[in-house]
Amino acid sequence: MMKQAVAAAVGGALAVGTVPLVLSAVGFTGAGIAASSVAAKMMSAAAIANGGGVSAGSLVAILQSVGAAGLSTSSNILLASVGSVLGACLGNSPSSLPAEPEAKQDEARENVPQGEPPKPPLKSEEHEE
Repeated sequence: MMKQAVAAAVGGALAVGTVPLVLSAVGFTGAGIAASSVAAKMMSAAAIANGGGVSAGSLVAILQSVGAAGLSTSSNILLASVGSVLGACLGNSPSSLPAEPEAKQDEARENVPQGEPPKPPLKSEEHEE
């Protein structure tokens, strides 16, 4: 149970901490959209699709707002909640595969000679008529 709680806390913290980093890496920065970035390509495509401008409320506009001003408190709470749930689910998964059962001392083991070697196959005899 403790492992799951720790995983939930880590998942929530990672979700809140990585979103601004990822947005900045993609090109949505506090100073605006970075030139020659994925964000610039998204903005260009949105402007072409809307006849020359980026419409308010579009994905590009929302991501630029978040990149410039950061996330609101309610958005951070939502992200932390989702990250915590995912972290708890991952923390509940088995950490390793079950071990293979060990061979008993009486059982034969692979690649260990067992008594006399096998006999070669018998040659077939030709029958004459």
